[in-house]
Amino acid sequence: MSCQRLKNWIEDRYDLDGLRGFAKHKLIPVHRYEVLYYTGGLAMFLFIIQFITGMVLSFYYIPYFEQAHKSIIEIVTKLNMGWFFRSLHHWGAQLSIGVLFIHVFSTLLLKSYRKPRELLWITGFILLGISIFFGLSGYFLLWDERAFAAVRVATGGAGNLPVIGGFIKSFLRGGIDVTGETLTRFYAFHVSVLPILTLILIGIHLALVQYHGMSVPVSEEKNVKKYVPFFPNVLYKDFIIWLVALGVVVTLSVLMPPEIGKKADPLAAPPENIKPEWYFLFLFQTLKLFPGDLMGLNGEMIAIILISLGILFFFLIPFFDRKSARGERSPVFTWIGIIYTAYFIVMTIIGFLT
Repeated sequence: MSCQRLKNWIEDRYDLDGLRGFAKHKLIPVHRYEVLYYTGGLAMFLFIIQFITGMVLSFYYIPYFEQAHKSIIEIVTKLNMGWFFRSLHHWGAQLSIGVLFIHVFSTLLLKSYRKPRELLWITGFILLGISIFFGLSGYFLLWDERAFAAVRVATGGAGNLPVIGGFIKSFLRGGIDVTGETLTRFYAFHVSVLPILTLILIGIHLALVQYHGMSVPVSEEKNVKKYVPFFPNVLYKDFIIWLVALGVVVTLSVLMPPEIGKKADPLAAPPENIKPEWYFLFLFQTLKLFPGDLMGLNGEMIAIILISLGILFFFLIPFFDRKSARGERSPVFTWIGIIYTAYFIVMTIIGFLT
């Protein structure tokens, strides 16, 4: 009876019939690539896990360079279930970034960025960039020697950009070098700036998805003969995938908890054979392709410029891939998408194996 009274109380104040009607009339096209529709919802679910576990950890983490590493150890060893929440946060980050890469590359290969969905591509691309910065900033909060060296390399690489590189480097570091000021700044990014930007962009992205509807791949436009309602058909599948993903994250968290490295020493040399997190390996391997000196120029600076131009072109692809006079799209951009995807996968694998 109490549940019915609560339901009546809500219905007296809010138009639930309108929401039910919207859910029933929202249709999803059925085709052989429809499984990729679920990657966006899965990424959002993993973000929710990150927000919850991050809030728990923030109660006990101390963002001061003399106490940061010790506070992580105390979270893992002294706090009840602290090791689990820290492990869940780690593996949730790994999987959420991985799912976002799959989502972005599938959008690229299936040309789901085409008119009028350019803003969907832009917001999704920025969310991927923010998630990578989430990973880098959160990684640095460990204040261990591996994270310290990785942030020094990443911010130093950004400093090689012409004109604006020096400003970006000093802005990220909070000074000339990576210090305790950098830790404080990265903590502010991680728990304040980035979450706010993420919530805003997710809201815009979801609103655009509702407005434009689900994109049908170019190759499937003539093959779609069936549409299914989002509720309950697709939503139930979303829930099943989320439960499976939760099981995977929990299993990894229990069986493979992340290690805590040696406390960072700003005056010590970086560890030998250090590697960044997997989502930076393709950049790391690209930098290794360039010698220190290239025709009298700084090889690392040339590499950073080329990488930046490649990322910028990737970002602007929806505005370059236009229809021809006959209404056809250039197959060149299909191959460009394949090259981008293959390059990322191959260089990441090489980074793991070498």
